[in-house]
Amino acid sequence: MTSNDNDHRGLLPAGLADLLPPDAAREARAIDTAIERFAAFGYERVKPPLVEFEESLLGGPGAALASQTFRLMDPVSQRMMGVRPDMTVQVARIAVTRLKHEPRPLRLSYGGNVIRVRGSALKPERQFAQVGTELIGVDTAEADAEAVLLAVDALRAIGVAELTVDLNLPTLVAAVAAGLKLGAEPVRKLRRALDRKDEAAVAKALGENRKAADTFVGLLRSAGPAPRGIAQLLALKLPAAATAEAARLAETVKLVQAADPDLPLTLDPVEYRGLEYQTGVSFCVFAMKARHELARGGRYSAGYPEDGVSEPATGFTLYMDAVLAASAPAGERPRLYLPHGTPWRDAEPWQAKGYAVVHAVTPATDARQEAKRLRCSHALIDKEAVPL
Repeated sequence: MTSNDNDHRGLLPAGLADLLPPDAAREARAIDTAIERFAAFGYERVKPPLVEFEESLLGGPGAALASQTFRLMDPVSQRMMGVRPDMTVQVARIAVTRLKHEPRPLRLSYGGNVIRVRGSALKPERQFAQVGTELIGVDTAEADAEAVLLAVDALRAIGVAELTVDLNLPTLVAAVAAGLKLGAEPVRKLRRALDRKDEAAVAKALGENRKAADTFVGLLRSAGPAPRGIAQLLALKLPAAATAEAARLAETVKLVQAADPDLPLTLDPVEYRGLEYQTGVSFCVFAMKARHELARGGRYSAGYPEDGVSEPATGFTLYMDAVLAASAPAGERPRLYLPHGTPWRDAEPWQAKGYAVVHAVTPATDARQEAKRLRCSHALIDKEAVPL
């Protein structure tokens, strides 16, 4: 058998990949940094299982990810299970069941891997790490602002610079359409036109209903920098429910700007793709120099509304593959080669100085060459760490 005969065993399914050194260590450090920042603001970590019964996993907001969920039969209970495509639903389940008697608001954090049936053109990965928080049991603008600010805080701590936040109201279009008593077919055409940001198509979708067309064109034009967009949004004559949503967004923006005046905020009040289970103020976080979104979050109903068990909640998820791509890699720890026979206890003083020590487990005639072969930056020669 040649060395190439086993190469096929290194092949993985599309969208799956091994995370190798030093990237695996970078991701672990970034996750630890984020979880520590969450803990500093009172968020306590939970660890849901990788697989659970599909009726729990796909209930409530989880229904939006049903088509992205791998399913399998549990050989013990003979019930169908799902492999988690997202951790938010699991944390919500824990909140409304295991922790239902804990005082509200409940602050929980999490970190782990998820897997989905399909990737997308922009994000082909099907397995990736999620880290985030959920603030459960309260429905206020202060909670919405806390989610935004905490996501930004964690990303900055990891080392991502020049962040910008795009704020959304994914239920606003439906609220305006309901208030204006639009039918299902005009709304379907309207959604397509809004997705394309096409004012002419908006007018065409609504036919002779000039009032509705002017309103939705006004919503389109309020997209952009948040201060200007909020002013335009509040100036529109919207139905009562939509006016309340716009006012809530304006209050959230005011709180975020007061806490972080230099944070760039943009607004897109008609965007809803990827935010299907959000019920109010939502947001995405980007880095100026990165291609993909780094975080997504917003308001939703935690639990199972279909069973009459739900609570108001808001939170966010950091997508660690995108976060690492947007952050500057930290300097690697220097590696110190300790020649064969070096006492184990001699490693500790060097570790205290920041070295990773590599004990030789076989003798070598040339310590320098052996250290280089093992990717060490230094070798212990005459009790000194000699750079190579």
